[in-house]
Amino acid sequence: MASQRIGYSRVSTTDQNPDSQRDALAKAGCDQVHVEQYTGTKASRPVWDQVKTILRKGDTLVCTRLDRLGRSSRDLIEIAAWLEENGIALQATEQPIDTTTPEGRMFYTILSAFAQFEREMIVARTRDGLAAARARGRNGGRRSALTAKQAERIRKLHADGATVTTLAEDFKVSRPTIYRALESA
Repeated sequence: MASQRIGYSRVSTTDQNPDSQRDALAKAGCDQVHVEQYTGTKASRPVWDQVKTILRKGDTLVCTRLDRLGRSSRDLIEIAAWLEENGIALQATEQPIDTTTPEGRMFYTILSAFAQFEREMIVARTRDGLAAARARGRNGGRRSALTAKQAERIRKLHADGATVTTLAEDFKVSRPTIYRALESA
């Protein structure tokens, strides 16, 4: 069986558009292109797991940039080790990476460290922004589905024998919302 060029692209959220990555992978001559819409911080990604079952010895995994393959240096190093163990080459279309050479492996390691650094900077900036918003009296997240009075009423009705299902229907909320109201006592 002839070796294949398998393309893998990832966007973090469903509102991001993977078309530019898909086009770059097609231009790179990929036989197959697999697109993942899943955060890079998750170790197990469904499409990546599927791609790993398709790749065979002698194949080349093609991505646009290392940060599309993984977001931590540990993750990228583990992926590189897995690729090497299985005789699979890696090419990044926007970065001069060829893991079949010692120089390419070194460059891969350096870039994976930069990807990790970038990820940590994003997390730090997000934390700083959330802290600044809280200091100004703005709290993130969804508003509670129930007011404090409603939660109190739910606890009383439940103590009087009302079921969680009945309470959820009466207050037009989900059962987990009722459970949270009962636990908040």
